[in-house]
Amino acid sequence: MSEIMEKYRFCPYCSGKVETRYVESEGAKRTICSACRKVFYYNSAPCVGALIVDRDKILLVKRATPPYKGYWDIPGGFLEAGEHPKDGVIREVLEETGLRVRPLEILGIFMDKYGAESRDTLNIHYIVEIIGGEAQPGSDAGTLKWFSKNNLPEKIAFRNGREALRVWQSKNSQCSA
Repeated sequence: MSEIMEKYRFCPYCSGKVETRYVESEGAKRTICSACRKVFYYNSAPCVGALIVDRDKILLVKRATPPYKGYWDIPGGFLEAGEHPKDGVIREVLEETGLRVRPLEILGIFMDKYGAESRDTLNIHYIVEIIGGEAQPGSDAGTLKWFSKNNLPEKIAFRNGREALRVWQSKNSQCSA
C-alpha cells in the first residue's frame, strides 16, 4: 500500500476525508475519498539506466549525492512526465557524463525502491553506445570510471543496478564463449 497516499488525510478535489480500504471490484487496498469516492492510485516511478559498454568494460559514475553517496552507479535517473524512455536515457547520460549516446537495446526492466521514503521505481536499463561528447562527471556524479566486467566495484548503488550488472555480465559471458 502507498505510504505516500496514507499520509494524506483530506481529498485534494473535495476536501473529504481520505481512507484506505479494500475495494472488492479491484481486489486490492486503495486510498479513496469518503465523500467524492475518488480513487488515488500509486504507481511505480519510471526510471532509466544506461550501460555504457566498450567490449568487456562498463562506465560507471560515483554518486556525489544521497542516496548512496560515494557508491558506484549506472548512469540514469527518473523520467520526466511524458518523456519516452529512449529520450530519457539519452538526457540522463548527457547530464551525468557529458557523453552523447544511442540506445541499442533494452537489457532489462527491474523493480526497486528509492530514497528514505522507499518510493517504488520501475527501472528500464538500456545498452548504449557512445556517439559523441567528452566524458566528464556531471553535478550529481563525483567521478567516472571504466570497469572490467570481471572487476566491478563492491559498492554498487541500488538493487536494480546490481541486478542489471549481473544480467550484463551473464549476457557478456555467453557472447564471448
